Amino acid sequence: MQPTSVHAPSGRAACHAPAGTTAWMAAPSLAQVRQAVIQIRRRKSMVLDPADPNARSVGSFFMNPVVSTETCAAVQARAVAAGAPGAGEMPRWPVPAGGVKLSAAWLIERAGFRRGHRKGQAAISDNHTLALVNRGGATASEIIGLAREIRDGVRAAFGVSLVPEPVLVNVSFGDAG
Repeated sequence: MQPTSVHAPSGRAACHAPAGTTAWMAAPSLAQVRQAVIQIRRRKSMVLDPADPNARSVGSFFMNPVVSTETCAAVQARAVAAGAPGAGEMPRWPVPAGGVKLSAAWLIERAGFRRGHRKGQAAISDNHTLALVNRGGATASEIIGLAREIRDGVRAAFGVSLVPEPVLVNVSFGDAG
């Protein structure tokens, strides 16, 4: 059996190719990479666009938590026990300094929060689970209230506390009991 993709030599990028074949293409230019990144970010409403109501956010609100390997196993066991979709392939990445990074978006979705979930005029983006958006006239209290609801729901479901990524000025994120 042959791999469906291969590592490319320096200066070249590998393409996914049918089994038994090897395909190569020239490395993309800086402008092409920039355009590809902007397109991906636009699909997630992470590019300023006055016509996109999901672009009214501070970007990703929660950081991906880093936990111990034991906590990672416990989180996965809870996800499997709850019948969470994809629990057997829970996304995780080893951290060089020790521990395991988990996907905050995956935890949020598996805790029952869907894209578009609202609390007043604050909502989870329709396009990006980590982005909390202002649907028009949301107060800081509404945004923080939604963030707390998500944090507390993830903690209840998985025993992991999510931490906000943006710097909060004159606003307390507080702690759930």
